[in-house]
Amino acid sequence: MSEFLCDFAQGFAALDRHNLHRLSELYSHDIAFADPIHKVQGLRDLHAYFTELYAKVHNLTFDFHAFDQVREGEGYLRWSMSYSHPRLSRGKTLQVQGCSHLRWRDNKVFQHRDFFDAGAMLYEHLPLIGAVIRWLKRRLA
Repeated sequence: MSEFLCDFAQGFAALDRHNLHRLSELYSHDIAFADPIHKVQGLRDLHAYFTELYAKVHNLTFDFHAFDQVREGEGYLRWSMSYSHPRLSRGKTLQVQGCSHLRWRDNKVFQHRDFFDAGAMLYEHLPLIGAVIRWLKRRLA
């Protein structure tokens, strides 16, 4: 198990709306961050993205399940994210499984790519479109 990945996961899991200044301890100034919904370039834009994210969701937590280093400076984290949003599923706590691909140098991540089902995270829980997406998923399965 990679010490860097463990330390990163612990630092990332400790983030909240009150300590986002700690992003600079985890990420390089030229961080390239992407997930199925957003792409962000640079530490300042990443900070803005997380500020907006933490302002909109409640009870956001990450539970990291696996740490897989594939080579020096590159690895994967598998996680479960729990969160609630007042406009999704009447504010109840939701959970999404995902994986992060990380590349790092000098003990800071410079590339972070998240993989997760955006439908399971967001679209399935919207009042009107959610029923359509759940129906489509059942039909395609």
